[in-house]
Amino acid sequence: MKRQHLVGTLAVLLCLLVTEAAAQSQQEAYLSWSAEQAESVGKSMRSDGRVGGRFDTRILKTDRAYNYKLRATWLTPEVIRASARIEQLRSRLSDDRTRALVAEAEAAGHTVILVEIDPREGSGVIPLDWRAVLQAKDWKPGMSESVVGASTPELKNVKALAGVVRRDYSYDVFWVVFPLLDDTGSPVFSDAVRDVELVVGIHDKEGAVRWPVPLSIRQRALALSQKK
Repeated sequence: MKRQHLVGTLAVLLCLLVTEAAAQSQQEAYLSWSAEQAESVGKSMRSDGRVGGRFDTRILKTDRAYNYKLRATWLTPEVIRASARIEQLRSRLSDDRTRALVAEAEAAGHTVILVEIDPREGSGVIPLDWRAVLQAKDWKPGMSESVVGASTPELKNVKALAGVVRRDYSYDVFWVVFPLLDDTGSPVFSDAVRDVELVVGIHDKEGAVRWPVPLSIRQRALALSQKK
């Protein structure tokens, strides 16, 4: 009986080791991606939108744009790894140095969204008080599933947060950090929230881009909550 128990215990331990090894291998898979694979992954969370209406026109004020072109890339764990892989291939980095790029990016905050804004004529200036909110797609006033982002300019120096697309200098670029946990330490977005939207507001105009919530973001939020 004891022998059967021992065999059963060893089998469970072996299964756990195999599962852990498989998970580790999956996490490291990005180190063998081709440039094309990395670029495809990096573009998968890139979305286009507009702040203000398509046919907005300037009536009296010339100190602000009619509307603003909007691009946003959610720098999810996969996109961070894609960016690091592109940098590895470009700069001939070792695997350890590439892992360090990923660790540096993930230490920047719970989650980061790369926001690009291009004013349509007008002054061509993005006001300092522009705002970014990440919220459930069907959010309504009074709901808790919404967080305000913090623009963090110093993140421009973090290579794995650069995205995989060459910069378009028509756009101003911002790195915006969002919390994934609420004030109680629980994930902001529950399992019931399938899609979220980034709402960008400039003066009296707003626009949004949307994504399904990736599994990797749910896993990151859960891991962060367990550290509380």
